[in-house]
Amino acid sequence: MDSQVGPYLNNKALCSPLGAARLCQIAMGCAVIAMVTHSAGHNGSQGVFCMAAWCFCFAMSVLVFFLDATRLYSCLTVSWDNLTVTCAAFATLLYVTASVVYPLFFVGSECPYEGCDVRNFRIAVTVCSILGTLAYGAEVALCRARPGQAVVGYMATASGLLKVVQGFVACIIFGALANGSEYSRYAATIYCVVVYVFCFAVTALVVIMTMCGRTRAVRCMSFDRFVVVCTLLEVLLYLSASVVWPVFCFDSKYGSPWRQSSCPWGKCSWDSKVVVAVFSFVNLGLYVADLIYSQRLRFITSHVPTNSRV
Repeated sequence: MDSQVGPYLNNKALCSPLGAARLCQIAMGCAVIAMVTHSAGHNGSQGVFCMAAWCFCFAMSVLVFFLDATRLYSCLTVSWDNLTVTCAAFATLLYVTASVVYPLFFVGSECPYEGCDVRNFRIAVTVCSILGTLAYGAEVALCRARPGQAVVGYMATASGLLKVVQGFVACIIFGALANGSEYSRYAATIYCVVVYVFCFAVTALVVIMTMCGRTRAVRCMSFDRFVVVCTLLEVLLYLSASVVWPVFCFDSKYGSPWRQSSCPWGKCSWDSKVVVAVFSFVNLGLYVADLIYSQRLRFITSHVPTNSRV
């Protein structure tokens, strides 16, 4: 017998700024998927990626809204606040990427051979995708910990949100590595790949620990100290990889400092090496910023309820 007193549905899931943001996410996701399926199209690997991103985010938003509205998230053995802000941050990054990739490859100034109606649908898809990006960003902004606020949900802090961005950038690096980067030619470049994989695994571990509520202590260290130690290690490793990778890819002794004209667009190893080098420096900057924020963070792991929106 259910002992819960009061309404079974959570009114705040609908009648609140956070609920409105999630409803907007669902509406924009539904509109995008419907228009792409109906007429806009998603040919090629770029279109498949965009469609997969939109479908994944739509399914995730529907699930989060349903669990929040029915309060069924209380049956899950996870930190609900940490889980939802992590999902919103990741969805924001996916939507930003899709909102750039889709118009870049599918929207032109002239009508395609399918007709101007197709172009108009693709423009509408881009607009709805941008609105969806704003909706997910609004959820992150609403859930983000404010200065001077007691920090209960780690993923709502600047350090926690940076963890999501770091993991997303690492996925871009892995994609470039898999696209003919020739990283296996030298032991030094293999070392860089090991660094990228190790740092991604540590970042994913921290995110999973917070979403599962395992933030009381790690061996002899508190959770916030554990995060600082891991972040410092990641900064040092990424610093070494950011130096080693360009040397063994673009120095004339080991590689080529210039892109050869015969290298085909989209399948050029030199392009993949540039992408890895650029995003290595991007992630290095993110880890440095994360280290600075982590130093100032004091995470509360006492008996404070994480499901604060019940």
